[in-house]
Amino acid sequence: MKKLVFLPVILLLACTQQPSGSAEVASAPLPGGQSNVKDETSKPDVVRIAVNSNVHKTLVAALQAADYVDALSNVGPFTVFAPTDDAFAKLPAGTVDNLVKPENKATLQNILEYHVYVGNIREDQIRDGMVLNQVNGQNVTLNKTADGKITINGVNVIGSVSASNGTVYVLDGVLLPPEKK
Repeated sequence: MKKLVFLPVILLLACTQQPSGSAEVASAPLPGGQSNVKDETSKPDVVRIAVNSNVHKTLVAALQAADYVDALSNVGPFTVFAPTDDAFAKLPAGTVDNLVKPENKATLQNILEYHVYVGNIREDQIRDGMVLNQVNGQNVTLNKTADGKITINGVNVIGSVSASNGTVYVLDGVLLPPEKK
């Protein structure tokens, strides 16, 4: 019976001792979430695609202000409709500056959620008139012409990039959710 009592103690001591010459493992979790994982060899996720793009600085700032960087860095899959900086510039003057204020976070989150579908919709899966229910609970309509031109709620898709956790569609306009009734 005495052997059974000492066995857990011996196992505990064996597991807590560091082998000589080994580095000590940090017991505290790393700060931040999934977006802080450093990985320069894998295919980039939807956030890394935006961060590494020279035409999505406004979108990245909006994702940061809405606290959505970690959420979109996760496994997904996501279909993200990503307006360019020029698309945001088409909005009335001061709109973006106003949206990124802390007091407007809920409005900004609603707009960003209207740009995200949970699931990976590849270009070859898009059909004319296809309706997607976005993260904010509202629908968007995709259209595809015979020559392959894609629009979403009338906004042009000007490119697409495959990500490790979905697909990013580059837009020449910002999708604004309809007013909730």
